[in-house]
Formats: sequence, structure tokens, C-alpha cells
Amino acid sequence: MKAKEPEDAAVTAQRRLDDEHLNGRMARIGQKIVVLSGKGGVGKSTVSANLAVALSQGGSRVGLLDVDVHGPSIPRLLRLGGKAPDMSGDAMVPVPWSDTLKVMSLGFLLEDKYAATIWRGPAKAGVIRQFLQDVDWGDLDYLVVDCPPGTGDEPMSVLQLIGKDAAAVIVTTPQAVAIDDVRRSVGFCHTMGNAVLGLVENMSGFTCPDCGTVSEVFGSGGGEALAAETAIPFLGRIPLAREVMASGESGGTLADVAPEHPVAQAFAGIVERIRLYSAGLARQNRRL
Repeated sequence: MKAKEPEDAAVTAQRRLDDEHLNGRMARIGQKIVVLSGKGGVGKSTVSANLAVALSQGGSRVGLLDVDVHGPSIPRLLRLGGKAPDMSGDAMVPVPWSDTLKVMSLGFLLEDKYAATIWRGPAKAGVIRQFLQDVDWGDLDYLVVDCPPGTGDEPMSVLQLIGKDAAAVIVTTPQAVAIDDVRRSVGFCHTMGNAVLGLVENMSGFTCPDCGTVSEVFGSGGGEALAAETAIPFLGRIPLAREVMASGESGGTLADVAPEHPVAQAFAGIVERIRLYSAGLARQNRRL
């Protein structure tokens, strides 16, 4: 038993140093936004990438962290495939998308991009801690974290590591099966003690490019009704559009879409609400 004591003390000391390092990194980040969804396929990564780009193009210093270890799609969405982070001493330097946007994803580190990532919970938590603790994010106004769908190990690790001042943006589509899962995401945030900035309803109606008729492909009003039911802000609807699908497939963002396009206008309103609500939450946290 005595032989274990020095080892236990060393582990405890190392954990304390790691926590200090992590807290030091997080102290240099202004507002932390975690993007969640109840289920896959609702466009959560697309919202994450476009939110980070829009905030950075507004003059803010932004980091975008992709912690979807099983399906990291941010490198493709931002045309960063084949890139890799540099090293500066013991720290990883995130991949620059622009002068004001830095990106980190497991997708940059996988030698075989088609190989399955078969990890248990502790391994996932370890790599998330590494991305937060050992990546040289520098001074940021915003850190946007793209989590995998659901309420499992990855979003739990993110919220535990970056703290109670992080707030969530939850993405859904209008159909009932997606809305049911979002209720769980809202409850998850409340259980973890983190605020919800609001709900985004994606794929909300398709406007025919030829006749202008709007078809509610996945139903209508589900996201706004759920936001009212759970007493969280409704951030807005993003309609379906071929231009957005083509942009995402080729590695583009809404910055490539004409500003008068209905999707671009809808997303601009969502970004402005997120900016205002997160600033209000930051002021409230400082008072506390």
C-alpha cells in the first residue's frame, strides 16, 4: 500500500497541473458556444461552421472545435481537407481558416480518413481535454464547439471541461421525431447547469426556385412550439435551398451565397440573436 502513495501523489499533482493549464486556456476565451442536436442529420455541423465563419467575418476572433470523433465533418465543410495543425513547443496550433478563425478537428489527425474511430468514453474525453488544454487557441472572443448528436460522452465532457459559463445552441428539424430528441437535449443542458441560448430550426420549408411555392417538407412550427414549451429562445428558421446543399458539398459556407438569398438573410438574423443573447449571458455571468 505504501508503494502506491508516491504514484498517487504524482497523479494528483499532474491532474492539478493539467487543470491549471486548462483553466488558463479557457480564461483567454470570451464566450463559449456549444452546438448540440438531439439526433444526427439535422445540419448541426453546417450551423456550427457557418456560425463560426459569420462571427469571425464580423470582426471577432473565433475558434471552431469539432469534437465529433466518429464523424468529423468540419474540415470538409470549410475546405480544410489535407491540412494539419502545427506544433509550437508542447502545444498544437489550430489550422487557420482566415486571420480571425482558427479550427481544430480530429479529422486533421486521422491518417486514414475512412477508418472508423472505435473509442470508448475515456478515450473520447481524453482527446477533448487535449483539444481544449493543449491547443494554443490564444485570445478568442468566441469558441464554437461542434458536438456529435445526442447527450453522450462528448457533449458531457465538453460542458464539464469548459464550465458553466458555456451556453448551448440546439439545432433541430421540424418533424416530430427530431423535436422529441431535442427535449432531451434541453433537459441535458439544464441537468449540466448550462444555459441554452436558443433553438434553430433547420430545413424549414423548401422554396421552389421556379415558381416560388413553399413546401413544408418536414412539417412546420415544431421548433418554435418546442422553444415556447421549454421556455428557451427561438432563434429562427433556416429554409431548405439547393444553393446551400451545393455549397456544403463543395466545402463552402453561406459567405459564398448572395446576401439577399432567403437562407443568407435567415441565418444573418440567427447569428445576430446568438451574438446578442451570448453577450447578455456573459454580462450576467460577470455580475455573478
